[in-house]
Amino acid sequence: MVPSTVNGIEFRQVSKRYGPASAPLVVKGIDFVVAKGSLTTLLGPSGCGKTTTLRMIAGLETASGGQILIDGKDVTHLGPAERNVSMVFQSYALFPHMNVIDNVRYGLSVSGTAPKQAAERAQAALESVGLQGFDLRLPSELSGGQQQRVAVARALVLEPSVLLFDEPLSNLDARLRRSMRDEIRTLQQRLGLTVAYVTHDQSEALAVSDQIIVMDAGTIAQSGSPEDLYERPVSEFVAGFMGEAMLLEGQALAGGQVQIGPLKFQARQAVQPGHVKAAIRPEAWTVGPAQGATLEAVLVKQAYLGSTLELTLQTPLGLIFVVTSDIANAWPLGATLGLSLTGRGVSVVASS
Repeated sequence: MVPSTVNGIEFRQVSKRYGPASAPLVVKGIDFVVAKGSLTTLLGPSGCGKTTTLRMIAGLETASGGQILIDGKDVTHLGPAERNVSMVFQSYALFPHMNVIDNVRYGLSVSGTAPKQAAERAQAALESVGLQGFDLRLPSELSGGQQQRVAVARALVLEPSVLLFDEPLSNLDARLRRSMRDEIRTLQQRLGLTVAYVTHDQSEALAVSDQIIVMDAGTIAQSGSPEDLYERPVSEFVAGFMGEAMLLEGQALAGGQVQIGPLKFQARQAVQPGHVKAAIRPEAWTVGPAQGATLEAVLVKQAYLGSTLELTLQTPLGLIFVVTSDIANAWPLGATLGLSLTGRGVSVVASS
């Protein structure tokens, strides 16, 4: 299939404030694009503006400035019903007194679709989420994962240009969250849906996204592929938000070398000589014998997690947290070990 040149969603200098013109902006003139048929996650801490941004895509909030385009059409001043957008809420918002099939075809019924056609489309939507045969069940008779699938089917049946998810997995337990995020991603790819997805969970964002937009205080801190944001964060905020990262002071030398205490590594991006900060993730360290090691470390804490070990080590650079898959080694507390960097999971970032 030839990709469309029209973007699924586009924000051009979009801002939002609640109240008079003197009120502070909660979204501050942001620009981004969601490619048609792709999934973009808006990620960030509470209060960063991600849910407000999602609601502006849906038309549930009116932008205070800028332009919003869906499928190349300016929808900035259109209401929710005129945008061809469907939203799956955190609470699923199913009608408790209606069975599954009636919940799914509700939007078609109120829009005047013929009953026979509405029933056929509702059945097809249920089949697309794996719930054929559940027509007559009430929401109270379904598991949390099944209720979520009904909510997705109800959104899909309207054949929207854009499908929006607002923290859709936050009410589910950890195992079901993993299963449902995979289902959402598979469905999105199979049907070629344009999706904007809001979460505060970075592992969820990494698992489902083509693009991640990290928001901070109403601005975009960084956007890019999951690998870009995890491996190449541009700031302390992004490095810390996209998983654990230890920030260490160092010096950039000529030729892109970075020195942190006794450690030296090659930066993977262009750096100017001078003071820098390095974000080092727990999995970036290799643990080995102390003899000949660049950085000696004393083991002060150890936790066995089945497939990995979590180690806390005292070093000349301070306490360092390490995650290693080398579970065969039974290092005693107080042992002197050696640490070195693998190269992966190490970034030079701008200071906040």
